[in-house]
Amino acid sequence: MDGVIGFVQDLGPNIQLLLERMPAILDGFLVTVLATVLGALVALLIAFVFGIAQVAKLAPVRILARIFVEFFRGTSLVVQLFWLSFVLPQLPYPFGFQLTPLAIGVIALGLNYGAYAAEVVRGSIGSVPTGQYEAISALSLSPMRGMFRIVIPQAWALMLPSLSNLWIQLLKGSAIVSTVLLYDLFFQVEQLRDRTGTWFAYLFALLAYFLIAWVIVIVMNGLEVRAKHRIGRGPALSESWRSLFQAPGTTPGGGRSARVVRDRAAFHAGTPTGGGLP
Repeated sequence: MDGVIGFVQDLGPNIQLLLERMPAILDGFLVTVLATVLGALVALLIAFVFGIAQVAKLAPVRILARIFVEFFRGTSLVVQLFWLSFVLPQLPYPFGFQLTPLAIGVIALGLNYGAYAAEVVRGSIGSVPTGQYEAISALSLSPMRGMFRIVIPQAWALMLPSLSNLWIQLLKGSAIVSTVLLYDLFFQVEQLRDRTGTWFAYLFALLAYFLIAWVIVIVMNGLEVRAKHRIGRGPALSESWRSLFQAPGTTPGGGRSARVVRDRAAFHAGTPTGGGLP
């Protein structure tokens, strides 16, 4: 209770301190966004390479891909960060070299979450109906061309919900990169905590990370709607977005949907419509 009372009493001064440190906090915010976006791109590249490799016909390719995925899934992100930061520079030439803190964070996040995402890619490819693979042979497409022209577009729509969850986990995992001297959002929050106290600083951190996560969810939901529309399994993104503001039974453009108009006309004419409501 004393902590809550102190939080309320110090709210005005703490907000003032927050405003004073806002330039540094915005810099940390941008670093976190940059690490998250670049880490997600690296993870996506790794996911497709090793996800597809796990369903390859060649056994050595499948085995090597599986070893890679299990290794980076089975080791700690913190250990990977420390290895890239402290062990890699000590390796003999030409294997040892020094990376910047941002590069360390991006590579570690990409490798760790890319291994998890590779399983999502593999599982989504396996969920595509077998008839689609038969279509590849029927169309005389090469296995590689058929994979990217027929299988991957359908698997992409299936994997997006899981990838959305992974990218949010990646965002939260990015807070760990401050341990390798990357001045990200969490680092700036820690600096703020030294002057404002725990309640205020960490409440601000919760809201800041939630804001970034919310943007990720919106973007990934949009990609999912677009992917499903491209394979004929849902409305276009513009229609899906505008339908949130339309009354039931109307089209995104504002008029009655064709099905509602047809069913009402058939009802008044006494013609059955196969289950349409009046």
